[in-house]
Amino acid sequence: MAANVVMYGTLFCPYCIRAKKLLKSKGIAYEELRVDSDKKLRKEMERRSRRDSVPQIFIGKTHVGGYDDLAALNRKGELDTLLLNESEN
Repeated sequence: MAANVVMYGTLFCPYCIRAKKLLKSKGIAYEELRVDSDKKLRKEMERRSRRDSVPQIFIGKTHVGGYDDLAALNRKGELDTLLLNESEN
């Protein structure tokens, strides 16, 4: 079973594009929730993440943060561990 990965983002956000590219390069399936055209989703993102910038990425119940946070986890080798741990929950 794979970890549930959700990314709140917008269409033209360069950091959203980078996050999607990183996830795809690792073969990680994700659900993209576009907040640029849905005020309800934006409010949900802000409530869950306590941030108002995009992207906001969640792996399972863990809030990763934005692209920089995702890339840092990947560089440290911790992204794969998080994905594995969250897939077991």
